[in-house]
Amino acid sequence: MSTGGIDANGQVDRDGPPESEPMRRSLSRLRTVRHILWGVILLAGVGLGGFELWHRTRPDPNPTAQEMASSIVANFTLSTHTGATASDATYRGRWLLVFFGFTHCPDVCPTGLATIAQVMDELGPEGEAVQPLFISIDPERDTPEAMAEFVSAFHPRIVGLTGATEAVAAAAKNFRVYYERVEDASSPNGYTMEHTTSIYLIDPEGRFVKPYSYSATSEDIADSLRRKLKGKGQI
Repeated sequence: MSTGGIDANGQVDRDGPPESEPMRRSLSRLRTVRHILWGVILLAGVGLGGFELWHRTRPDPNPTAQEMASSIVANFTLSTHTGATASDATYRGRWLLVFFGFTHCPDVCPTGLATIAQVMDELGPEGEAVQPLFISIDPERDTPEAMAEFVSAFHPRIVGLTGATEAVAAAAKNFRVYYERVEDASSPNGYTMEHTTSIYLIDPEGRFVKPYSYSATSEDIADSLRRKLKGKGQI
């Protein structure tokens, strides 16, 4: 066995001393670790790229007023919380405050509906020209009965609307509303819903006017509506 230097034939042995068994095992482990690290880096790159693509293509939960005005068509055909069929034409001639949500919503929907209820109270008799609508994005759980119980807790003028999955999806698409089911073991039935939180103002002709942000106060919305009801234009 060669040990380096000049071998028995007078040739230079360039291989050096042979690797010991412990050294071979150590080198093998290092190569394995290196391959694992490269694999992790590759997967991380793929995952980051996938997240970036998802982030860019995921619908914006709260688009700007300009984006909404160019694409919203306030059309729907659904069932009211009393079981009657209603469409956008049913409410023609009245201003609409439209809010999308679901009855199992823990905070956003109760807050939004409470704001709408306060708006109606602040408008007083002027509120007769305004119809607030609460449209479900969770038809699996939001039956007319469930909607009736939910909206009645906020204001007698609020109408709850629900329907078949396809009808709800069509309404949400027309209003450019984002919603998504999210699995959550701590929520009723093991899931909750993410959704757009804006309140939509629709004019008596059925045309989209503007969104009110989730953070808008009832005073701001009521003042805005009063100006519009009195024909003072800009709201």
